[in-house]
Amino acid sequence: MLMMSPKKTLLSAIATLAVTATSLFAGEGWMTNIDEAKKLSKKENKPLFVEFTGSDWCPPCMMMEKKVFSKEAFKSGAEKDFILVKIDIPNGDKKLKAKNQKVLEKYRVSGVPTVVLLDTKGKEFSRFTASKFNSVDKMLGELKQQLRLKDMF
Repeated sequence: MLMMSPKKTLLSAIATLAVTATSLFAGEGWMTNIDEAKKLSKKENKPLFVEFTGSDWCPPCMMMEKKVFSKEAFKSGAEKDFILVKIDIPNGDKKLKAKNQKVLEKYRVSGVPTVVLLDTKGKEFSRFTASKFNSVDKMLGELKQQLRLKDMF
């Protein structure tokens, strides 16, 4: 049996924790596991904002990340009403891409960047191309509009 030094054991444990943490969160405020996000959605009684992206190959996705989704004003504004979820299908991470490809298929997403809004029961109530709302103000305005429309029905 191969024994690791205490230093290697510690580094291995830290790496495992980092991988586990990043599998649930993609940057501050964003979850990456849709099933865990659905549980939180029910608990906090907030719908889900699910962004489908190709972070390392899709120019509109990269633009949206830079201009909207990474901005504190967007995150703090959207988190008031939504649980934020990012489903990335990066070419540079084959394992993550394969895992999230299944999520894309489940939600019938055929292109990115796509936003899907789900109620607390996981039922879709809106879907749109994210890059149509390419500023923080435009995106937050669209989210408010979608919530108003959802509440009308």
